Amino acid sequence: MQLFAAATLLLSSSVDAFVPTFGGSKKAFSEKMAPSRSYVTFSATATTTEENTLLLKPIKSLDGTITLPGSKSLSNRILLLSALSDGNTVVDNLLDSDDIQYMLKALKQLEVPLDIKTNEDGSVGKVTVTGQAGPIDSPTPEDVQNLFLGNAGTAMRPLAAALCMGKGKFVLDGVPRMRERPIADLIDGLKQLGADVECVKETGCPPVTINADGLGGGEASISGKMSSQFLSAMLMAAPAATGDVKISIKDELISAPYVALTIGLMKRFGVNVQIEGDMKGTPSFFIPSTEKYTSPESILVEGDASSASYFIAGAAITGGTVTVRGCGSESVQGDVAFADVMEQMGATVTWAPESITVTRDPDVKLKGVDVDCGEIPDAAMTLAVAALFAEGPTTIRNVYSWRLKETERMKAIVAECTKLGATVEEYRDYCVIHPPEGNKLNDGVLIETYDDHRMAMAFSLAACGGVDVIINDPGCTAKTFPTYFTMFEGIASR
Repeated sequence: MQLFAAATLLLSSSVDAFVPTFGGSKKAFSEKMAPSRSYVTFSATATTTEENTLLLKPIKSLDGTITLPGSKSLSNRILLLSALSDGNTVVDNLLDSDDIQYMLKALKQLEVPLDIKTNEDGSVGKVTVTGQAGPIDSPTPEDVQNLFLGNAGTAMRPLAAALCMGKGKFVLDGVPRMRERPIADLIDGLKQLGADVECVKETGCPPVTINADGLGGGEASISGKMSSQFLSAMLMAAPAATGDVKISIKDELISAPYVALTIGLMKRFGVNVQIEGDMKGTPSFFIPSTEKYTSPESILVEGDASSASYFIAGAAITGGTVTVRGCGSESVQGDVAFADVMEQMGATVTWAPESITVTRDPDVKLKGVDVDCGEIPDAAMTLAVAALFAEGPTTIRNVYSWRLKETERMKAIVAECTKLGATVEEYRDYCVIHPPEGNKLNDGVLIETYDDHRMAMAFSLAACGGVDVIINDPGCTAKTFPTYFTMFEGIASR
């Protein structure tokens, strides 16, 4: 399956078949609105060495079947489109994590009716969203609605665009790191459509202030070099405008599969986006005023392909056999292409429509690769750790967006790989990882996670190198995968 195949599948309407899986002061405001973080209980082979750290003992092999939690990217997009639609939408297999909780709390605060069923373990089950049949207006037109969105980019960016289409006064804010994550390109595009919206001029980052009085449509030309979420946010909001909307990319579009995912979901909700030009170039997108969202009545969230990468890489590193269920050859997510990269390194990959199975012949050693990861930046972090186990250097290209994520991921990757014994060359938008001599990792390294869920999950794989690894703040995985370490331990043998 090639790197852009997921986007191609999606644009041919494969998104219709979602895959089932398992089921006062600023400080005071932040504490009130932030989801409570769930810390998992670990087995005897993965023990807490002190408060807020996790000791992972050496892992011999990863073998088994993992049923993936729902996709973060799909979950928050589906919640917003459901809220903008005409009709009720039942959402199944919604990811139960911090980022999705921020979106749910924001929608509740905006008085979008939600009926949330809980599973036996207390996690979120099916959610029924009563759509507004158009833009989301403030429930208190004369008062400012302060929405705290933590570090959830998939809530901040789409809500900033969608709320410009309705009426009301809003301030969207988050944790300190959110105030360092750029949003100026999105704000610029919304202003071109006539929105009264501002971010912090000095930084180009949140908080975002909106004085909304509806939008009549128009044309906007925006940059796609920093994040595809800006384009996705404008696309999802466009049908809530009263007139035609045209959005053009003026330079280049990174992470194009995520935009294809957005367009496929919009089609699932009855809106057809007209595309001009090449998605890998400078495309334009046209949404006529006649296109309005209609509920599909029910929708199932596909398993998270980014989360699949840790188990796929674990099998490739150890030579075990792992099957991930919830995404496969018919997935709408670009990150399934990470399995192709593992195959390029030497793993054996078997595809099914709803699953991926990975192993490695013990006579075949992983080899370093040179990969453009612009379309799979999240999964590329997992590649950085897999590179520690390869023969020869691995070059991870086109990942400038790492620097704009939950933490400054380029600096974080370089620092933690270096601690483990690698030599890493850092450049503006790529890095070259030279594995430790003989692939012998340093023992007992404390991995800093920088409050970044993907750092914790990716570097857990270092334990596959026959060494103890200590993960700082393992609970940060609650952002997208609260049960990660429990599931990881469930397939580990020592």
